[in-house]
Amino acid sequence: MDQTPGRRVWFQYWDTCLTYEDSYHARLNYVHNNPVMHGLVTVAAQYAFCSASWFKENAEPLFQKRVTATPYDRVHVRDDFMKS
Repeated sequence: MDQTPGRRVWFQYWDTCLTYEDSYHARLNYVHNNPVMHGLVTVAAQYAFCSASWFKENAEPLFQKRVTATPYDRVHVRDDFMKS
């Protein structure tokens, strides 16, 4: 479609079957805070290419509180771009 022969779509893609609601909350919190962890911004909502600002403005307050309160330090996702 984009006239790029040999282009790989979903390269190195993997998924995870989440079995607990808190697993979802932790991963959503992780995704929102990923730009902060990489030192791109100091507050997740400042990063233009992430859903964190939309989430902050549109998600139900109770859901926001639940997600932001769920720790993501035990979420282990392969990240080849993390600073050492």
